[in-house]
Amino acid sequence: MLLSSCKKGLMVGLKTAWTLGKVIFPITLLVSILQYTPVLPWIIDLISPIMGVFGLSGEAAIPLVLGNVLNLYAAIGAILSIELTVKEVFIIAVMLSFSHNLFVETGVALKVGVKLWVVLLVRLGLAVLGGILINWLWQGGSEIARYGLVPAETSTPDTWSAIILAGLEKAALGIIQLAIIVIPLMIVMQILKDLKWLDLFSKKMAPITRALGMRENTSMTLVAGLTIGLAYGAGIMIQAVKEDGVSKKDATLAFIFLVACHAVVEDTLIFVPLGIPVLPLFIIRLTTAIVLTIAVAAVWKRIDWNKRKEPSYGHTN
Repeated sequence: MLLSSCKKGLMVGLKTAWTLGKVIFPITLLVSILQYTPVLPWIIDLISPIMGVFGLSGEAAIPLVLGNVLNLYAAIGAILSIELTVKEVFIIAVMLSFSHNLFVETGVALKVGVKLWVVLLVRLGLAVLGGILINWLWQGGSEIARYGLVPAETSTPDTWSAIILAGLEKAALGIIQLAIIVIPLMIVMQILKDLKWLDLFSKKMAPITRALGMRENTSMTLVAGLTIGLAYGAGIMIQAVKEDGVSKKDATLAFIFLVACHAVVEDTLIFVPLGIPVLPLFIIRLTTAIVLTIAVAAVWKRIDWNKRKEPSYGHTN
């Protein structure tokens, strides 16, 4: 039985890595190339004037753009190269916690079946609202941020061939990293599923998932996204939608929760060397995830209830 579970898990992992890789590879390659063209500087110049709304200097547009089109590590590299206050770094951290790696993770969410407008509204909406509220509510953090041991990127490709090669390397590395995480994860998941341990785990998690407005079979999706992030957790999401009967509604609610709170340990701890208060960052993400998901689930339930009532009324011409 164990060998059979491993084989099935391996095939599922390979298929999932291929499905996600078709999204991640081209987007990573394209964005990696664009960062060495006038496109990203043009975008940065375009949004710099509105940085004041978030209490940020014009230069803060650089890590915000890089964090959204690339990832948090690119944003941190940009932060290291400019002088910002602790408050500015904290605001950037909160905003990027909601909307980093926007292209790749949006593409992955679409693969799961989440609608594009939901993805963009939730991710960008939370980022904008979070930045404005923190700027308005927090009066401290005016001292210049002192950075720890995070190294800045020093080498920059200076020819088109070097730029394309660097993009291909980065995209290939992303796929390899994806496979290294997803394939073993799918094998373990298949073993746990065949041993009926996932059923037990789902029952233990049932009170939490129900409180968030989802069925208990969504529990593994939540745990995967919380621990390993949206992009990698999407592998379990896709499989759950196919095999475990997770509805599109529950998948969407899970995505909304994970937008605010995915990879919560890693994405929080990487900001530690930047000298910002990370505990408030964690609390903000978790609280936002819980409140927003419960609110959306309640509204969704109300809409469904009203739709079920409609047939009982007579039709007028």
